[in-house]
Amino acid sequence: MIEKKRPMKYLKIESDKGFYRIDSTKDEWTELDQISKDDLLKLLEIASKDDFDMDEYNSELLKNPAHNIIYKNISTKFSEFLTNKTRFKDTAETMYVTAKLRYTKELEENEK
Repeated sequence: MIEKKRPMKYLKIESDKGFYRIDSTKDEWTELDQISKDDLLKLLEIASKDDFDMDEYNSELLKNPAHNIIYKNISTKFSEFLTNKTRFKDTAETMYVTAKLRYTKELEENEK
């Protein structure tokens, strides 16, 4: 029997604060108020794969006001992205195939 791989958690709520990690091979978590633009982009890249999980936003568990605001915004955007990930991938693939066909057709016409 094939066992389905559990998604790896990258955003979590613990001890009244939000935390994130970039490297799933290490159990090193960074407080959410330290997140950078580059870290967000890395998390988005990870989320575009199937191996991404996060704790659901819960304002009662996030007593730190800064962490509450940051976690709410990030989890809302990532939840939306994860919900629509298949549609985003399909759209990107369709755009690629369309562009490739157009380019191939132009090459063939220029060779005549």
